[in-house]
Amino acid sequence: PFITVSLFRRVKKMTKKRRNNGRAKHGRGHVRRVRCEQSGALVPKDKAIKRFVVKNIVDASAVRDIQEACVYDGYALPKIYRKIYYCVGAAIHSRVVRVRSRKERKNREPPPRFPARKN
Repeated sequence: PFITVSLFRRVKKMTKKRRNNGRAKHGRGHVRRVRCEQSGALVPKDKAIKRFVVKNIVDASAVRDIQEACVYDGYALPKIYRKIYYCVGAAIHSRVVRVRSRKERKNREPPPRFPARKN
């Protein structure tokens, strides 16, 4: 009982949702995992949605009081710099990213940035 395989048989390929398979791992076999900020899930670092957050240590209501009481002129209050990682599900749920249509997924351009405020 021999099994004959036709040389001209077409093999059906699975459809591909994204050009990069939802990752940025190209050529690397393994990528370390990071914790999701919201759910605590372990997510591969290249797949995680990353956001860099810069916040003032002092809330806006107290900034003026501190600057008036400060001894030094033009003292810049320190900021908190933090890189936040989200898993895909948590990022969509908390509206960090939005679901895009099939046509819109092809658009690789970054979203428009807000212009810097002038004080």
